[in-house]
Amino acid sequence: MQETPFSLRVGHRLPYSMSDSNTTDFTNPSTFILLGIPGLEAAHIWISIPFCTMYIIAILGNFTILFIVKMELSLHAPMYYFLCMLAITDLVLSTSTVPKMLSIFWFNSREIDFSACLTQMYFIHCFTVMESGILVAMALDRYVAICHPLRHSAILANPVVAKIGLAVVLRGGMLVLPHLIMTGQWPYCKSNIIPDTYCTHMAVVKLACADTHISSYYGLFVLVFVRGLDVFFIAVSYTQILRAIFSLPTKDARLKTFGTCGSHLCSILAFYIPSLFSSLAYRFGLNVALHFRILIGKVSLLVPPTLNPIIYGVRTKQIRDRLLRLFTHKEN
Repeated sequence: MQETPFSLRVGHRLPYSMSDSNTTDFTNPSTFILLGIPGLEAAHIWISIPFCTMYIIAILGNFTILFIVKMELSLHAPMYYFLCMLAITDLVLSTSTVPKMLSIFWFNSREIDFSACLTQMYFIHCFTVMESGILVAMALDRYVAICHPLRHSAILANPVVAKIGLAVVLRGGMLVLPHLIMTGQWPYCKSNIIPDTYCTHMAVVKLACADTHISSYYGLFVLVFVRGLDVFFIAVSYTQILRAIFSLPTKDARLKTFGTCGSHLCSILAFYIPSLFSSLAYRFGLNVALHFRILIGKVSLLVPPTLNPIIYGVRTKQIRDRLLRLFTHKEN
């Protein structure tokens, strides 16, 4: 009987040792072992504190953004719809990784089912692609608002915003789906130990005993295609925005207009810079310590969900005022 990706044969369980895994013979494990951060096991409890704090901030902050936009009618506009999409994406990204990471740090719960590993891998890569797409959509919103202010509501009407959101979701889901299909069909006989706190495509690929070149090339294509094109479109948008800003007659007008882009620019930097370091460290950082690469990967996934609600809560006047009214009302 042909096996499906999620019904692989149960193999021999391995001890939690990377050296032993090289000599143990087994085929197609039903579970993988997540080691956490190899070399820093003694510090797992201490490492968990900042990550747990960041996760709490991300959950509370992004739910607060969603609540405020829903309750405040004046925020029912394209910019804030895209912000809500960003908040939902950040909630899914952080929740798909941090709870399992904390269970490893706190309870030494290292096992993860094969199908759960693939699901986690899919969610991480899919929603990372979605977040990049949402940042492009927000750049488009800023371009239309500054370069074509009188036509903003007509160009980015609610149906258009909904179509952009759907396109972002479909792009993320379809581009990452081949990873899931290929990874689920490979045989695994090298090891079932993943030196990380969650399942990523590159970590799982290394355990397969099959020709994985197609998947590796496709992963590089997705990285270049998604990040490259998205950064290009954002750069084009801001080139036009800067041209429009510098054509304004007074310095105050230029600063005020550019200030409306500040939150979005901070979100772009918070997403792309840690992600770039993480990708370079994994692909080319052969001389970089394993625990450092893993920590960089954690930071790249948790920094955007943590910082985005803070950035928009502090820099966006409408959200800041609504928060102040909310707390003032509670005190009264």
